[in-house]
Amino acid sequence: MASVTVELRNVEGTQAAMGWAGAHTVIVDRPEGRAGGMGLGFNGAQLLALALGGCFCNDLRYAAHELGVGLGRIAVSVTVELAGTPLLTKAATMRVECETQDGADATAVIEKARTICMVANSLGRGFPVAIEQAGCA
Repeated sequence: MASVTVELRNVEGTQAAMGWAGAHTVIVDRPEGRAGGMGLGFNGAQLLALALGGCFCNDLRYAAHELGVGLGRIAVSVTVELAGTPLLTKAATMRVECETQDGADATAVIEKARTICMVANSLGRGFPVAIEQAGCA
């Protein structure tokens, strides 16, 4: 089984966190004025939507490559619906626009991406999340 680990640490002088994987970084924060947030980065719902849409964008490329289709413009918009206390994502909707370089219908590429999208398939099936305390004082 493959695994991926990311790291997050507080950003000195703020209440935001910086996350990284390899050489790539992202700032995570709350909206300005909310629980010490300064609006310096993405919140959890935005990161969830970005993970879903970003994974699908990559999988459009994987699917097109496998099908021998050249892609042009790709546009993906993701909306997550939030409700409840604690706040939970109740649904996500992804709107996908995808153009092929030769102008052919991109439906086969989109459908193939749908079948291989790790984030969409993982969220749709659900998975356990363990939270373990490690040396916090």
